Amino acid sequence: MTSFQTRAVHAGLEPDPTYGSVIPAIHQTSTYRQSAVGEFVGDYDYARSANPTRFALEQALGELEGGRAVAFSSGLAAAHALLVHVARTGDHVVLPADLYGGTFRLVDKVMTQWGLEYTLVDQTDLDALAAAIVPATKIVWVETPTNPLLNVVDVRGVVAHAAAAGPAPLVVVDNTFATPVNQRPLELGADAVVHSTTKYLGGHSDVVGGAVIARDDALYEGMRFVQNAVGSVPGPFDSFLVHRGLRTLPLRMKAHAESAAAVAEFLRATPGVSDVRWPGFSGMVSFRHADAIGIAQRTRLFTLAESLGGVESLIEVPQAMTHQSVEGSDAAVPADLVRLSCGIEAPADLVADLRAAIG
Repeated sequence: MTSFQTRAVHAGLEPDPTYGSVIPAIHQTSTYRQSAVGEFVGDYDYARSANPTRFALEQALGELEGGRAVAFSSGLAAAHALLVHVARTGDHVVLPADLYGGTFRLVDKVMTQWGLEYTLVDQTDLDALAAAIVPATKIVWVETPTNPLLNVVDVRGVVAHAAAAGPAPLVVVDNTFATPVNQRPLELGADAVVHSTTKYLGGHSDVVGGAVIARDDALYEGMRFVQNAVGSVPGPFDSFLVHRGLRTLPLRMKAHAESAAAVAEFLRATPGVSDVRWPGFSGMVSFRHADAIGIAQRTRLFTLAESLGGVESLIEVPQAMTHQSVEGSDAAVPADLVRLSCGIEAPADLVADLRAAIG
């Protein structure tokens, strides 16, 4: 088998059969001509149901994660599709105690209205995780690294504890922070992977998208049905941009990690900074400082903005920005926490920017 770096370049790419273009055409269409009533090519009767550009992206994502992929218009749309397919009224999900604010808001403010119940648990404590699984649990939702505290969860351990439950819930891993460059949860026994393709997979802060990658065919077909029935699909150009981003993903992730390593080393030696976290891969770093808001507003290379995973570095204060929706819950984050998305700039320049901002 070829290396991951090689697969990332070629996954989902088939030269155009008509003109031979190396990069397939963007099929910017809403519908397709039928040769006769009810007769059309493959699944291509209407673009919500299927689009060749989107299909190429799905092929690539499936190959890189080791499953079968279904693309959505955002990461939250992907999460919603999986939840509504698997869970019913009265069912239960286990969520991380430290998780993306949007995922918490989706479950806590939307899905509970339809009768879904949930428990927040520190998933680094596998005994606590096992205790949180009840007969009604249909999904154990994992983030690793978590957002924003960057805790690393033992996916194999979670899978083993879920399998010991009866009936065993699905293990779903949000792999947005790690990417398949660093972690492939389906190979570790997880049932599905979720991505916000807006982040590292797209990699250039110019597209919004999401995906679910399923290990088995039944879950994949269920995701395809919800994708078509609900209609939260990415457009052709969005699909093209994410697919283009995949081809440089291994190179970018190496550069992100180099930047993050230099930043984490600097922060650990800086007075006033505490609880520096970097999982040892990817570009995400978090730390605590009494002047969190001031630091975030004084950087020049680190742009004050939500999101992450682009080639440019970003800084945010989660409690006041991406994680406002968890305020007042057990998932609330400290007000003095700063989250960095280290880009691919020269690491020394990023360190100098933080040094000036911290003072």
